[in-house]
Amino acid sequence: MRVCVVYDCLFPYTVGGGERWYRAVAERAGREGHEVTYLTLRQWERGERADVGPGVRVVAVGPRMALYTEGGRRRILPPLVFGLGVLWHLLRHGRRYEVVDTCAFPYFSLLAAALVRPLWRYRLIVEWFEVWSAAYWREYLGALAGPMGMAVQRMCALVPQRAICFSRLHAARLRQEGLRGEVEVLRGLYTGASRTGEPAEATRTVLFAGRLIPEKRVTLAVAALAAAARRLPGLRGVILGDGPEREALLQAVREHGLQDVVETPGFTAGERVEHETAQALCMLLTSRREGYGMVVVEAAAQGTPSVVVAGEDNAATELISEGENGFVAGGADPEKIGQAIVDVHDAGAALRASTLRWFAEHSSELSLEASLRRVLEVYAG
Repeated sequence: MRVCVVYDCLFPYTVGGGERWYRAVAERAGREGHEVTYLTLRQWERGERADVGPGVRVVAVGPRMALYTEGGRRRILPPLVFGLGVLWHLLRHGRRYEVVDTCAFPYFSLLAAALVRPLWRYRLIVEWFEVWSAAYWREYLGALAGPMGMAVQRMCALVPQRAICFSRLHAARLRQEGLRGEVEVLRGLYTGASRTGEPAEATRTVLFAGRLIPEKRVTLAVAALAAAARRLPGLRGVILGDGPEREALLQAVREHGLQDVVETPGFTAGERVEHETAQALCMLLTSRREGYGMVVVEAAAQGTPSVVVAGEDNAATELISEGENGFVAGGADPEKIGQAIVDVHDAGAALRASTLRWFAEHSSELSLEASLRRVLEVYAG
């Protein structure tokens, strides 16, 4: 087949779950013998050539632009420019493609592909990593622009498409937005291997790993560590990651008097992340908004349980089997989250063993390979 993959970012020039997903899709389709064109914004230096692999041609349909504000939120102009670039490319070359695979967000590229689709009749596949609630739209864009963003999201849901989600939460929201037709729910994004043998013995270290943006609520993690440390002498914390909330993180550590308890090295290499994950007491995920929750899977693959905070926008709770691979804290209360950390400690080695068993039982559906196979089946109709 002739496939067009549409995403405004390309791994490793930018790093994130969407970037990794679309590169993996393009690479796998290329290896299977399909002819793949990857539309993106240019993120490399002028004169360089982006290379994804055999069978994949990378086409920049817009210039290099800063995608995020200093606060870590998406800028409006780059998606508009990218949407126009996608529209122009598909108007000229859309007849070449049998499948166009695009991310729902940012929405303008999806609207461009939907606008041209009646002309060339390609199949439109759309991945919805998240479907935002009305409350989050208002928080993200404000009382005036928020409803406009919600309306655009609903318009995209009404486009004829084959939709793919990565959680039941967002699949249900997509149907509520008015999507007609089937929603494919894929659970597999993990590319690593599981630990062989027994889990490593846990230290009294709680691990937080993620980009330091407001939605991750790293200051809540610090407050929860302070609450847990009052009940567990010798408890320590390691917070890996960087971002616009770093100064707030350091201030929270000082305010709680945890300078000798919480380590904040910033962005670290993958080898250290893996090492810290394997020996941590638990992975702490205080995010209020997650489309999937990859760190829960990565931790479980090592036999390390997770503590996740319940919330209407947090799909990571779907990955927790209470008492089997971790606990869900009932809300953004440092005392409740701290108690969940204590519960992990009290469960001891038995919880680590059941966490590793949980991963082994679900490893097939949690693998990226399983999802890629299914995507290619969806391409074929």
